[in-house]
Amino acid sequence: MIRKNSHTQSAQSLRFIVGVLVVTFITLALFNLLMSPPAADFQQMGLFLSITAVVSIASGYFFYRTGWANHVTSIRWALLGGSALSSLLTFLNVWLTARLMFASQHDLLLATVLLIFAGGIAMALGYFLSGSITSRLQRLEKAADQIATGDLSVKVAVEGKDELASLAYTFNQMSAQLRLAAEKQAELEQQRSDLIAWVSHDLQTPLTSVRAILEALADGVADDPETIQRYFKTAQRDVKNLSALIDDLFQMAQLDAGGLPLDREWGSVSDLISDTLESFRHTAQTNQIDLQGYADPDCDPVDMDIQRIGRVLNNLVANALRHTPPGGSVTVRAAREDDRVLVSVCDTGEGIQTADLPHLFDRFYRGEKSRSRKTGGAGLGLAITKGIVEAHGGQISVKSAPGEGACFLFYLPCERC
Repeated sequence: MIRKNSHTQSAQSLRFIVGVLVVTFITLALFNLLMSPPAADFQQMGLFLSITAVVSIASGYFFYRTGWANHVTSIRWALLGGSALSSLLTFLNVWLTARLMFASQHDLLLATVLLIFAGGIAMALGYFLSGSITSRLQRLEKAADQIATGDLSVKVAVEGKDELASLAYTFNQMSAQLRLAAEKQAELEQQRSDLIAWVSHDLQTPLTSVRAILEALADGVADDPETIQRYFKTAQRDVKNLSALIDDLFQMAQLDAGGLPLDREWGSVSDLISDTLESFRHTAQTNQIDLQGYADPDCDPVDMDIQRIGRVLNNLVANALRHTPPGGSVTVRAAREDDRVLVSVCDTGEGIQTADLPHLFDRFYRGEKSRSRKTGGAGLGLAITKGIVEAHGGQISVKSAPGEGACFLFYLPCERC
């Protein structure tokens, strides 16, 4: 950063020197063209202009290097100081040249009065015009103070096409991004709070059930083998639900940390689909749902973590079966598309509300309609599914409308298959 600033200062100094030299040469050319002076007068004018040019360069460079503008309390005073310095140098250049070359005492006094008048007018005009700059800067400062106090809705008017207009435009963009970030943060905090409440409920319910069963068995409330066996099955189911919830939370923690480990190998998507359908066959038959699966021959093999992609299919199929009424159908398909494999899980169920679609895969997001244990438990399945697919370098999406079912699609890269 220091080196960059030094380069900028050197470039500005060089432009200033070149500008003074160009003005000097142009002045000499006009003097020669308009007045056709003798060679001696031209040389003398060139000498005087060169001296005053050197004085101007030295003065300007001195004030620039000393950073006098950094010590003033207002941009307006800095601009006024610049106008005063320009007027002073102009006065000295013209006055000294006229004094040394040709002006009479009367003409010199008149030129002095006129130069003082012109310098005063220039300073007054500079002070007046600087107000348009300082007023825009003051509006930016006021808006920045509002943001500092927490008002992220503030915007400033973009006036003109200069650097201040660009700054105002950038300021508004920053304000909008800060507002979106604050809204997102508030949303995440609310979702985290909801997640804690939901998980606490989902942990407490099976724990309460298991504790009641153990107390009943310990107190001898159940003494016949059939009742005891039923109690054991209920406790086993609750423990299984607890284990699944804890596993979901652990995988979510890994996804949040960006460290989901993958044990990749070349495997068969067709076999995964077949195994998934087989594991849900009884559930589908019990609920009178037609469960089918198809896979194109050329979609295998795929470089993937077989266990985790199996988890993805299990989550999607289980979700489809939960939201499909008796008489409906769930279909799983896999097909090759260029250098990737497309897997879809489609159902003829109730569909998804339009308001839920943009947030369906968001971590910690849950629609109110799915808070019962019967239809989703803690509701982490889709967030985990998205994380696993993206960890493989793939993408997942959903197409749905209320009453028209849902179709979840995910892609897996398959460059070498």
